[in-house]
Amino acid sequence: MKTRSVAVVPALLSLVAMLAACTPAATDPASSSPATAGASATGPGSSTSPSPSPTPTPTPVALPTDCTALLSAPVQAQLGDLPLNSPAYGPSGVQGDGSLICIWADPKSDTTNISTTISRKARGEALDLLNGLVKTQGFSCYTPDKGTRCEKEWPDAQYPVTDGRTLFWRDDVLIDTRYSNLAPTGFTSSIIASIFGS
Repeated sequence: MKTRSVAVVPALLSLVAMLAACTPAATDPASSSPATAGASATGPGSSTSPSPSPTPTPTPVALPTDCTALLSAPVQAQLGDLPLNSPAYGPSGVQGDGSLICIWADPKSDTTNISTTISRKARGEALDLLNGLVKTQGFSCYTPDKGTRCEKEWPDAQYPVTDGRTLFWRDDVLIDTRYSNLAPTGFTSSIIASIFGS
């Protein structure tokens, strides 16, 4: 049985620093103005308080709703005719909270499957999750594509194949993929490009 693997970058970095690097600190343009930096705009005797400019709220990245649209043609070709979202594997497709679950697997096979869940995950939650995987399960993390990616592979407990998990977080969106005996080249990168555009 032929297995595919995802390359794991061995460098373990501090996720606190990595996530901070992925999320630029908001700056208040008014803070550089002498008239509004802690003094009244109209002088010492004025009762008028300065009003700092509000920091604009970034538009949330839209969560995808179509599993097949996530993958490039070369990645889809690697999956061949593997069934998508068979009811045998439980809930899939768009969920009540807006997340999307995509499962490529053949119910007639004991292994060979890949499933991805794309959901909202705030920075603090993502930091806790990824740090936990590094500390307790030995995941390796790095910072490609303006986000943070953590991954690990291990031998399947029952079959002579490789299992693994890859997570990517950026802009409060988490892409969480688990696989067994099926790791198409460019799978996660294709999903990242589909959601973020670059």
